Amino acid sequence: MPLLKSLSKKPSASKSAFRLKGGLFPLTLLEISHYERADFEQQLTNKAAEAPIFFNQTPVVLSFEEFDGDISTLPLGELVNICKAQGLLPVALRNSNTELQTQAKHIDLAIMPVGRVKPSKDVTEAEPETAPPENTSVAEKNEDTDEPNAARSAEARSEFSHSPTKTVTTPIRSGQQVYAPGGDLIIMASVSAGAEVLADGNIHIYGALRGRALAGVRGDTSARIFCQSLEAELVSIAGNFKVDEDLRKDHWKSAVQASLDEHTLCITPLV
Repeated sequence: MPLLKSLSKKPSASKSAFRLKGGLFPLTLLEISHYERADFEQQLTNKAAEAPIFFNQTPVVLSFEEFDGDISTLPLGELVNICKAQGLLPVALRNSNTELQTQAKHIDLAIMPVGRVKPSKDVTEAEPETAPPENTSVAEKNEDTDEPNAARSAEARSEFSHSPTKTVTTPIRSGQQVYAPGGDLIIMASVSAGAEVLADGNIHIYGALRGRALAGVRGDTSARIFCQSLEAELVSIAGNFKVDEDLRKDHWKSAVQASLDEHTLCITPLV
């Protein structure tokens, strides 16, 4: 009688411990135009006193693209420590200076690409900070195209082409994030504290806004936010924002609309 060999079970494949996923997480850009320690520290302290909730473990990107002075001698580590002392958490640097980037790597800051520049007839203007990479049509890329009419049509198109409106009929719960790419976002209920709603276009909330609302996230400065009751943690249009400490001053728990006037975020009654 042949001996029976015991059959051992094959080792099961180890369960994956993680997975990489893309996400949309708006970051605050701290644009620094000049640095003198005492002056910078005092101004940041004053701003933190105005909005203590915002200055509480808030990640920021340090930008020096408009810096006036010798940036190669800037003590980046000292500046980062001042930010941390006020509750900000610098996570990245945005500047092309190699010496500054070397400092950033030594203190574990990520390096973000600098803003792309978009020429116009009279001025050269940097693209909005929140704008993700955009696809460029063949007609726009090829200046020698044999179809000038198509090229002119491409130039005549609106800078922010809109996709169909996204409509949500249920409340947005704490911890949820809803994004409407390329178009408007309509929410037929309330947005809870701790929730976040974003849109490339306008945001309409037919209920209370208690969380965060960010419209025009690709830089559309004509975008607006409408809500039936303003109780928000943060309201932002094209990167220009106000936190609840500012919002409580006027029109709190009222029906309002938010829009931009130049680079100033304005809150007005919804009439």
